[in-house]
Amino acid sequence: MTWRPTIAALAGLCLAVSATTLPAGAAAAEPVSAHAALAGPPGAPPGVCPTGASYGSPLPASTLTAPRIQGGFTFLEGPVWVADGGYLLMSDMAGGTGPYNVQPSTIRRFTPPATFDTFIANSGSNGLALSADGQQLVAATHDQRNVSAYQLSDRARSTVAPNYQGRAFNSPNDVAVRSDGVVYFTDPNFQRGNRPDQMSGRTSVFRVSGGQVSLVDDRLRQPNGISLSPDGSTLYVGAYSENKIYKYAVQPDGSVGARSVFVNYIGGPDGGTIDCAGNVYWTSGGDSLVHVYSPTGTQLGTIRSGSSGTTNVAFGGPDRQTLFVTSGRWGDSGLYSVRLNVPGYPY
Repeated sequence: MTWRPTIAALAGLCLAVSATTLPAGAAAAEPVSAHAALAGPPGAPPGVCPTGASYGSPLPASTLTAPRIQGGFTFLEGPVWVADGGYLLMSDMAGGTGPYNVQPSTIRRFTPPATFDTFIANSGSNGLALSADGQQLVAATHDQRNVSAYQLSDRARSTVAPNYQGRAFNSPNDVAVRSDGVVYFTDPNFQRGNRPDQMSGRTSVFRVSGGQVSLVDDRLRQPNGISLSPDGSTLYVGAYSENKIYKYAVQPDGSVGARSVFVNYIGGPDGGTIDCAGNVYWTSGGDSLVHVYSPTGTQLGTIRSGSSGTTNVAFGGPDRQTLFVTSGRWGDSGLYSVRLNVPGYPY
């Protein structure tokens, strides 16, 4: 949003990232799976969506309300479900500080039914996802203007994408990880603060593959949430300042092709997620709703959580059919949840 200060017991292999920040122009090794065959479709996180399953309507009703679990946070974003521990992680961003007005961020942990604690202090994070093996937290980190990974076991931080051609990103916002470890992320300027613009006024989408950072699209105005279809063939990106969700054709090697409009959106698209039937869930700060679309772009319904500032969503719980929603006004952001009919992505 423009005003934001913005599994797993999974089969797969480790995210190969450098243990230290890399020199300018370099990128850490890509999170790559060494398994020749990986259970589940290529776009979905490993082990989350069974191949060949069929599903009915994802929503119990066309209009739903998600009850609040707890509020009182500053500004929640980027929920991600970690099935190994049975908990949800979220970024909690505070107001900008220091000479560059950079927003601090803390990763909070929610363990059902009602326990909240601090998982990583000073994380500098916004959007979160999991590595292909479920052992690392891949984070859009605006504090260092890069994409990072945090080892879940000891919280050690490493670098996934340090820069693009030696130039600092604006403020990476959200991430999606393909089952083979290819990382896609958005780079608006919401959390850049007073730091110099090294992207020549452009806000973009990037990909990390084979250890290299490449440009997907630099024609979007404030790209925000980002998600992959379960079959790995479509990348969805919400352009906040255009009120559009775009979709891109994705090739088997992870490269991205033609762009088209998925839906014309009202209210500024923020974060999103996907269920195992390919339905798309996208949040809106403007109307505080989660808008639910079929894979063809037909609106299926809405989910309300709070009265303002809905920011992001993720599926979780033992069967991954609980949709967690981060939402609320600045200074009283909260976590909400609602039960749905179809399992989905943990981020």
